[in-house]
Amino acid sequence: NMKNSILIIVLLFSISACNDQKSESADNQLLIKKYFTYFNAHYFKNMAEMYTEKAAFKDPSLGQGIVQQTHAEIIKKYSDLVLVFPDLKDKVIKMYPSGSKHIIVEFVSSGTAPDKSTFELPICTIFTFENGKISEDFTYYDNN
Repeated sequence: NMKNSILIIVLLFSISACNDQKSESADNQLLIKKYFTYFNAHYFKNMAEMYTEKAAFKDPSLGQGIVQQTHAEIIKKYSDLVLVFPDLKDKVIKMYPSGSKHIIVEFVSSGTAPDKSTFELPICTIFTFENGKISEDFTYYDNN
């Protein structure tokens, strides 16, 4: 009967939408793994190209509020950082996918300064994706 047919169509559509969301989430997790591989290899050009042309950043190192960054600005920021901490690396603790557009990543950034002092900084970043690119990078850490 018609009522059952409509119910089945709605159910199939729901399952298909859910599967699309799962595959997008899995794709985003692969992108984030690639992102941290580039970061740890200091391939900042490759990493920057994973962002949209002008991505939105929230990051205590960039000041208050949301700051737009171009690929060139992203490359410069991290290239400058590696001059101070040549062994800079991030260790991903866990990824928390949230729907098809966001992944929250918990990681620890570490490095050694020229005076041999080291740092370890726990960080949490919320990445937002648009068409397979990172459009927002909202990063939180203790800035004291």
